[in-house]
Amino acid sequence: MAVSLINPDRHVHVPLYHHVAVATGSRQVHIAGQVAWDENGELVAPGDLAGQVAQVYRNVAKALDAAGATFHDVVRFTWYAAGWKREMYDAFNAGVEQAAREFDLATPPAALIGVDILFEPGILVEAEVTAIID
Repeated sequence: MAVSLINPDRHVHVPLYHHVAVATGSRQVHIAGQVAWDENGELVAPGDLAGQVAQVYRNVAKALDAAGATFHDVVRFTWYAAGWKREMYDAFNAGVEQAAREFDLATPPAALIGVDILFEPGILVEAEVTAIID
């Protein structure tokens, strides 16, 4: 496997998360910002952060598969959340947990960046993903 996920000793432990990804593969996969659209470009789960996070994971899964990769090849998730407030974390995490029930997720380093708005009204989250494959 091209990616090893690590939590350093004597470092804060965060559930569903690793602080370090070590990649040894030879091909990089960069997935453009994925939002909660279905295959017809329709927004999935309007107003439902957990539902949109889960749909983003579904779209990332398709993109990874198209590149010959899986979630275990991912070295970084960068999330953008419209109107982010700390009290949104539980709903965000519920979406991650839903995706974990659907997919064999790895938990690579990630960033969650609050923004005023995303591509169009109603989109609550977007994710850019980087993977490394042999």
